[in-house]
Amino acid sequence: MASKPYTTPGVYVTEVSTLAPSVAQVATAIPAFIGYVQTALDDNGQAQDLSKGPVARRISSMLDYQKYFGLGEWLQGTVKQVSPGQFTYDRDSAALITNNYLYYAVQHFYLNGGGDAYVIAVGTNSATHLEADFIKGIDKARELDEVTLLLAPEAVSLPNYYQNIAQYMLTQAHDLGDRFALIDTVPAVDHATAAQNLRDKVTATLDTLKYGAAYYPYLNTTLTPALDPDPAKQTAQKKKITLSGVKDSGGNAVATLDLLSTGQAEYAQIMAFLALQSPVLPPSAAIAGVYAQTDGDRGVWKAPANVPLAAVSGPSVVVTADQQGKLNIDPVSGKSINAIRSFTGQGTLVWGARTLAGNSNEWRYINVRRLFNMVEESVKLASAFAVFEPNAPMTWLKVKSMIDTYLTNLWKEGALFGDTAEQAFYVAVGLGTTMTEDDINNGYMNIKIGLAAVRPAEFIELAFSHKSISA
Repeated sequence: MASKPYTTPGVYVTEVSTLAPSVAQVATAIPAFIGYVQTALDDNGQAQDLSKGPVARRISSMLDYQKYFGLGEWLQGTVKQVSPGQFTYDRDSAALITNNYLYYAVQHFYLNGGGDAYVIAVGTNSATHLEADFIKGIDKARELDEVTLLLAPEAVSLPNYYQNIAQYMLTQAHDLGDRFALIDTVPAVDHATAAQNLRDKVTATLDTLKYGAAYYPYLNTTLTPALDPDPAKQTAQKKKITLSGVKDSGGNAVATLDLLSTGQAEYAQIMAFLALQSPVLPPSAAIAGVYAQTDGDRGVWKAPANVPLAAVSGPSVVVTADQQGKLNIDPVSGKSINAIRSFTGQGTLVWGARTLAGNSNEWRYINVRRLFNMVEESVKLASAFAVFEPNAPMTWLKVKSMIDTYLTNLWKEGALFGDTAEQAFYVAVGLGTTMTEDDINNGYMNIKIGLAAVRPAEFIELAFSHKSISA
């Protein structure tokens, strides 16, 4: 520290910093939900014009979502009364929940352990879903440095374009190196078709595939369809419910739910029945919640798997062990798809922990990729103090000591593999090790870091033997 010029007699105080610079660990599970919303209000409660471009907002709860983006779509379709108090829902005539289910996806995220998140609204629920809207939303996410997860659950409504949207998310994650993409599969007739569609159409390079993971199948949720509290909006929602075999108190057939008297017994019965018609959702939102919960409870280095899902009655289709084997490992494309399965007494579990780069020995596992994302971003931000500092041994020592301390703490927490810190990681910086005289003269300070990441035990083999007792 340069001394102040002393010009008059007196007492002078110089503050001397005794604390070395340190690495502040970045957040690891802040998703950006990209999709369509009921409305997009600003801080003054005024609706924003989404035709001018996507709007992003940070939220911390479902209440925040409702405050700025409203509610979700309600049901539409035909309710048929088959006997007094007994009804069926005709899923062939209309979707149980329309393609606008971002509200439910965010709700599922929070019920599965989610915390802070961003919502990127690309249009209102009345708009037609377009590939271009999702692409603009992903571009908007590029501006948000805090985001670490990318997902667009509604994009599966565009089966002919979803692969482009998925690849765009993967490419951004690769380019920025600080985020990870959660990929859904488009609806298909069976497991093999769903897997093959994704493997054939998502054609990113291995270096890009390691920045994302895919999950299958969809989830039967226990979420309650959101009926708007506003009476006028409720009426519009109820018009979408066609009735069959339902009569009013005068014995006349009633065509739609809004025409049925609220005081009539059938009305209460139908409303109770509709409340049970929960949406079937792509898994990415719930998985984002699992990532957040696992990161908070155990750390980003713990594989986000063998975790029960909340607000789920089961996967939309059953995946057997043999079927999962084909999803998990594909020797041709190498693109792993993580299965979600139900187990008796355990509920619905996330039963896979692989990235889309399933054949890569280095980047096969989600927790390894995300651990490196966290370390790279944390160290990059912390080492910014060295910019314009003298490119000399004293600065190198400060940088190395700072990173050594950070990685030692990670090793002590169980993030790195090794009996000693020396086995778990290395940090190198200096002339003759990471830099040449040319590098120094050109202003480059090169730092090399190696990590022995902990990998999950995917396959546990048990060997048993029996010893007979001789007479």
